[in-house]
Amino acid sequence: MTNVFARKLRNAGPLMPEDMERLSHVVSDPFVVSAREDLIHHGANPEFVHLVLRGMACRYKILPDGGRAIVALMLPGDICDLNIAILGHMDHSIGTLTDCEIVRIPRSTIEDLLDNYPRIRRALFWATLVDEAILRQWLVNMGRRRADHQMAHLFCELHMRLQAVGQLHDSFMPLTQEELGDILGISSVHAQRVVSSLRHSGLINVQASRVSVMDFDALSTFAGFEEDYLHLGDTGPARSPPGAADAT
Repeated sequence: MTNVFARKLRNAGPLMPEDMERLSHVVSDPFVVSAREDLIHHGANPEFVHLVLRGMACRYKILPDGGRAIVALMLPGDICDLNIAILGHMDHSIGTLTDCEIVRIPRSTIEDLLDNYPRIRRALFWATLVDEAILRQWLVNMGRRRADHQMAHLFCELHMRLQAVGQLHDSFMPLTQEELGDILGISSVHAQRVVSSLRHSGLINVQASRVSVMDFDALSTFAGFEEDYLHLGDTGPARSPPGAADAT
């Protein structure tokens, strides 16, 4: 399947041919955004929802002292700002971490998907719930895990999320030490020490600022990683999404 958006949504349950055809039109006009560029700024009133087809983007906030906190990572198949169609303005910024291929989806298209495609609506609702589950896990990690376990847990999560959409490559995490620090809430110097520790333990490999997992089972055991919060393949009881009866 070449449509990474459809592949992501199919983790929530089966999609019919008409769903697949509609999603193929959604991703039909991508464009490239260079690394470390903002897709949308804090306070903006966007007219489009952004979808990542390739690369890695992040959700972040800037602190009064100029520091940055990265609060979410968006990978291929992820919608960056679905809720903005309801909330109206951004309370954070979204930027690229690598060169990205992006699709801008008009609000009218999102409304059409929600109103007329119940299986897609359920999948989008699932994706939003998974985003919230990931955020909860990040809060647990930051509050209760030491930095090396927290970083190992992050690498396990990214491994699983990329594998789920067929985007797992040998060197798959192009995160700098500064970016890792902004995710984990530690200094870039501390992040460097943690990366070195994981590398010397034989759990990861680092080449040209790209991290690859050497032994996923060992890394997940070290991190205490349990993938259930990602809900991959966990579609729950067969049922119509909220409001599906009105759409059929």
